[in-house]
Amino acid sequence: MEIETSSNSVTITGNIKSINDFQNIKQIVDSVVLQHKHININIVNSLSITSSVIGYLNKLVLKDNIDIRMHVGNEQLLNLLDDLNLISTFKAKRS
Repeated sequence: MEIETSSNSVTITGNIKSINDFQNIKQIVDSVVLQHKHININIVNSLSITSSVIGYLNKLVLKDNIDIRMHVGNEQLLNLLDDLNLISTFKAKRS
C-alpha cells in the first residue's frame, strides 16, 4: 500500500489490509486534519478496508466534525461501504 498527500487530499494505492497500513493511514490523515476540516480520500484500487480504518474515519466524521469525501475506485469496496451504511457518512462515490 502507498499513500500520497496533496493539500487536503489523501490518495491510497494498493490493498488496505494490515495494522501497519492502518497506522500509516492514521498518521498521514492526522497530519492533514491538523490543517483542513474538509478532506478528500481517494482509494484507488483496494478491494477492502480494515475495521480499524473504518472506525478511525467514522470517529473523524462523527466526533471531530471532519468532512470526508471518499472516492472509491473498486466496485467491491463501494458495495462493502454500502452494506455497512457508510456511503452517506463518508460521502463515498465511485471514482
